[in-house]
Amino acid sequence: MDDPTEPVWLVAANVVRWRRYGDLGQELRPGTKAFRGGAKVYVIGTYPGMGNEQLTAVGHGRGNGRWITIDTGTRHLHTFRAQLVYSPAVLRRCGTEPRTREEAEELAALLERIARHERHHHHGAPHPDPCLCHECLPLSPE
Repeated sequence: MDDPTEPVWLVAANVVRWRRYGDLGQELRPGTKAFRGGAKVYVIGTYPGMGNEQLTAVGHGRGNGRWITIDTGTRHLHTFRAQLVYSPAVLRRCGTEPRTREEAEELAALLERIARHERHHHHGAPHPDPCLCHECLPLSPE
């Protein structure tokens, strides 16, 4: 990427508000250690050799609100979508080759399927009662 001001198609997603944690997923934690629940992040890389179960995301950090780049589990994100990104802070951290809108949409659909599968199968035990995890919360517009 020669000109960091040139917009790039990336995959955007949101961090799950609550995630299952601990032995058999019986505890619930808000968001992730690095991102608040509901935070918007941009996917700048994936690990296809690992089945895309991990990815590299850029977003505002939980602690001080500064932009951070971190590897996180795909299952901790939802509502993957293609988005044209103009933010210089994100573009500086984006080391990938620019992709087309169609490529970003295909990757978003793939990551959504993987995230849904991983959230469902990562913990082998039943959900706690009551459960606030992303899979159990009623669908609400964000």
